[in-house]
Amino acid sequence: MWTALSAFSLLLAVVPFILFIANLREYRRLPNARLPSVAISVLIPARNEQTNIGAALDSVLHAQGTDLEVIVLDDHSTDNTAAIVASVAARDSRVRLITGEPIAGGWCGKNFACHQLAQAARHSLLVFMDADVRVSGSDALARLAQFVEESGAALVSGVPRQETRTFLEKVIVPLIHFVLLGFLPLRRMRATTDPRFAAACGQILAVTRDAYQRAGGHAPIRGRIHDAVALARHFRVNGLRTDLFDATDTFHCRMYSSAAQVWNGFAKNAHEGLGSRVLIVPSTLVLLGGQVTPFAFAAACTGVPRLLAEAAIVCCLVPRLLASAKFQQPMFTALLHPLAITLLVAIQWYALLRRALGRPVPWKSRLLASSPSSQLA
Repeated sequence: MWTALSAFSLLLAVVPFILFIANLREYRRLPNARLPSVAISVLIPARNEQTNIGAALDSVLHAQGTDLEVIVLDDHSTDNTAAIVASVAARDSRVRLITGEPIAGGWCGKNFACHQLAQAARHSLLVFMDADVRVSGSDALARLAQFVEESGAALVSGVPRQETRTFLEKVIVPLIHFVLLGFLPLRRMRATTDPRFAAACGQILAVTRDAYQRAGGHAPIRGRIHDAVALARHFRVNGLRTDLFDATDTFHCRMYSSAAQVWNGFAKNAHEGLGSRVLIVPSTLVLLGGQVTPFAFAAACTGVPRLLAEAAIVCCLVPRLLASAKFQQPMFTALLHPLAITLLVAIQWYALLRRALGRPVPWKSRLLASSPSSQLA
């Protein structure tokens, strides 16, 4: 029995290992910019972002090779966000501050903010950027425009280099790359517009205006919490291609600044991903069975079961070590992989339990409850 269980655990570990290795060749950084100056609207929704917005604007305004406008929507902030943006706008005419309208029924806050920002934009390439993201190089936006041109995709996004400081940040946040590259076949994603292969990161996301308008913008996903994935899925439902790029050298971000933010931040998106009612059980079995139990089997078994478990451990740790090097993540956290996966699964079940009790996860002083009417077919 132990041999069979260890063999099954190895199988669960081998599949994401092979896919991760294959995806490393497909998940590429942005190309060098070769286009003449391109017109880009950088759109930043901001709610109580006084600690971030000034640095975000400063990083964007250093962009070269672009005809740039930067629009910040103040989403009913109760801090100095609007005053900081207004001060920058007074010095640089490329920056505009708009005040968000009262949130409309059925909308999630960020989706409604992005909807208003897109309406205010003037240029043909719309780049939605979170306020905690920084542009790492002066040519980053021009390279992003080049990738949109070369890929032919209507929507592209990438995971920025993730800055982590607290222990839970260092343990949980690097799993973004592991889950993305270990469970999404990028070559298949690029070969089809099948919505099942939709993936996107809302921290930095670019769309062509024509495609965005043709798909109806954010309105069809107004009640979705995981806005980037929902938008990518909706684009694909409408026959539009989406793509991903490695944003490690072009953008960086400290997504969360405390253990509570890490926990609630991952929990708020859970029900539209691994923690959905459809995926929660199989994802738990796959993640715990392939990424955690091999370590237990290796400690408890001998002979063939132990050899199989040790092979599975290699399949677990090699992707994490490669990711640590390629995406500039803390190397030691790769060795905490079973702890990280256990915590990730716990967050998914925590989010599911809260929803079952009618207590959605709060975020930025708003309760998040996805509207059933907004779910895509």
